[in-house]
Amino acid sequence: MQDPADLDVTIVDGYVDEPAHFGVPPYISTYPRYTAGALVDAGVEQDAITYLTIDALREERSRWQQVEEADLMIYVGGMTVPGKYVGGTPAEPEEVKRLAWTAEGTTLMGGPVRFGVGEENAGAQDMERDDLNYDFVAKGDIEAAAYDLVHGGMEGFGNRMRDNEEITRWARRGAFVVEQHPNHPEYLICEMETSRGCPYRCSFCTEPLYGADPSFRTPESVVGEVAALAEHGVRDFRLGRQADILAYGGDGEAPNPEALRELYGGIRDAVPDLRTFHLDNMNPITIVRWPEKSREGIRIIAEHNTPGDTAAFGLESADPVVQEKNNLNVSAEECFRAVKIVNEEGGWRPGGDPETAPNFGSDAAQRLPKLLPGINLVHGLMGERKESFEHNREFLQRVYDEGLMLRRINIRQVMAFDGTEMSDTGAEIAHDHKKLFKQYKQEIREEIDNPMLQRVAPPGTVLEDVHLEYHQDGKTFGRQLGTYPLLVAIPGEHPLGDIIDVAVTDHGYRSISGVPYPLDVNSASMDELRAIPGVGSQTAGDLVVDRPYERVPDIDGLERFATAESAEGAD
Repeated sequence: MQDPADLDVTIVDGYVDEPAHFGVPPYISTYPRYTAGALVDAGVEQDAITYLTIDALREERSRWQQVEEADLMIYVGGMTVPGKYVGGTPAEPEEVKRLAWTAEGTTLMGGPVRFGVGEENAGAQDMERDDLNYDFVAKGDIEAAAYDLVHGGMEGFGNRMRDNEEITRWARRGAFVVEQHPNHPEYLICEMETSRGCPYRCSFCTEPLYGADPSFRTPESVVGEVAALAEHGVRDFRLGRQADILAYGGDGEAPNPEALRELYGGIRDAVPDLRTFHLDNMNPITIVRWPEKSREGIRIIAEHNTPGDTAAFGLESADPVVQEKNNLNVSAEECFRAVKIVNEEGGWRPGGDPETAPNFGSDAAQRLPKLLPGINLVHGLMGERKESFEHNREFLQRVYDEGLMLRRINIRQVMAFDGTEMSDTGAEIAHDHKKLFKQYKQEIREEIDNPMLQRVAPPGTVLEDVHLEYHQDGKTFGRQLGTYPLLVAIPGEHPLGDIIDVAVTDHGYRSISGVPYPLDVNSASMDELRAIPGVGSQTAGDLVVDRPYERVPDIDGLERFATAESAEGAD
C-alpha cells in the first residue's frame, strides 16, 4: 500500500446494532469514529478521509464515485440484535457486495467481532464470507485492522483487538467525522464506550466474547473523547457501550461510585451545555449484591444525567427453569428489588424532591423521571415452556401493582451466534412458541405498557427538544434524542426537521400523543385544542370562535398546556 500521507480513504457506515452498542441514525457508533482516528494516527491526512452513511449513498448516486475512486474503502456494519428503525435503514446484502465491486482500491470490512465473520458482520443474512469480494475482512477490531493495514502494509494486517491506550488516541483524533454525518449537528447522538466484556456468561449473549474480564477506559479517556466531539458540534451523548455502568472503574463486578463521579462530573464539566446525557446497560445483580454502593452510584448518575434516562436490565426470563439452563445471573425476585432501588434513587423528576421519589406532587410531574429501569425479556431460550410466559407476565404485573415505574419493556426473540452456547435450539423454540409469543406480547402491551406509560408520563408532562421526523395520517411524528425515546404523535403536519417541546395528552402502548408546548390558544388548531384532556370538540370550537384571548381561559387543566402569547394582533 502507498504512503499513508498520499492515501484517499472512504469509510462507509452500514450501521451496527449490538446488545451494548447503537449505530443506526440518529446514533453514530464508535466504529467509524475510531477507525477514522486510527487512520490519522497511521499517517493519513484528516482531509483525505471521507465518511458516508449507507443512506447518504442511496440518496445521492454521485457519492458512489467516492467509493469507486478511494485508495482504501472501509465498510463498517453488523446487526447482532436487529430491530425496526426509523432514522436509517441498515445495509442490505446486495449493497454490501456492491461496495466491494464498485471500489477500485483496496477494500476492508469489519464491525462487531468474533461472531463468525460472514452474514452477521456484513449485516446480511444470506451471504457467505467467500461471496463478499473484500480484500480484507477484520475478525478483530476494524479500527485496529485499519491502523495495521495502513501503517504496516498488507503484511501488517492482522485480526487483533485494540487496547485502551490506542482508543484514547483514536477516539479523539477521529471525532471530526461526525461533521460529515447527514444528521450533524442537531439530530446526532454519539454512542460512547466505557468498557467491553462481561464476567457473566449468559448462554445467548455476545458480550463475553469481548472478554470475560471487563476492560475499562479511564475517566480521562472518555471525558477527552466527549470534549473532542463537543469541539465538532456534538451536544448529545449516550454511555451505551458497556455491560454494566455501575461496575465502571471497579473490579468488573462491584460498583465504584468514585469512578462514576469522576466520569459523570467530568463529562458535565467538559460540555456544560450538553442536551442529552443518557446511558443504557445496568446489571440488576450488581444492585442486589452491593445495594448501598449501587444506591450511591445511581444517585450520582441521576444528579448528572438528563431526564428520560433508562437503565436497561437484562432479566431475560422470570422463569427459574430458563434461568438455570441459560446461566442467567439474576432471579425475578432479585430483579424486582433492583427495580425498586432504581425507582427510589433515580425516579425523581427535575423540580421534584429526590428524597420522595417515586411518589411526588403534581408540580414535579412536568418532566420525565431522571433514571428508570427498563426490562429486557428474551424468548426462544433453552428450556422455555408455556409457563415461562406466565412467569414474565406475573413479574411485570407485580412491578406495576407495587406502584413502581419501568421506562421500557423490551420483548424480543433470541438470535443465536457462533461462540455462544445457543445453537439452533433457540430458533426451534421460538418457532414452536410463535403463536403464543404473539398473543403474550400483545397482552403485555395492552395490560402493562399502556398503564405504565401513563404513570411515567402523565398528561401535562413536557418532553423537550422533540425532533420532527415524518408525517402520517394527518399527524407529525417525532422523538427526542436519547435511550429508547418515546415516539410522539402531534396533530397536524408540522415542518419536518423542526425541534419543539411537546406536552403529553394521551398514551398508546409505547408511544404518546401530545401538542406543541406551550400551545398558544390564539393560534392553535382545532385538532390541537381538542387533544388536550378535558377540552373535547365542543369546547375546542368555542375556544376558536371566541378568540383572541389576553389570558388562558379558565378551563380545567388548560393552563398546564397553553398560553395566550399572540393576543395582540390576533384575528
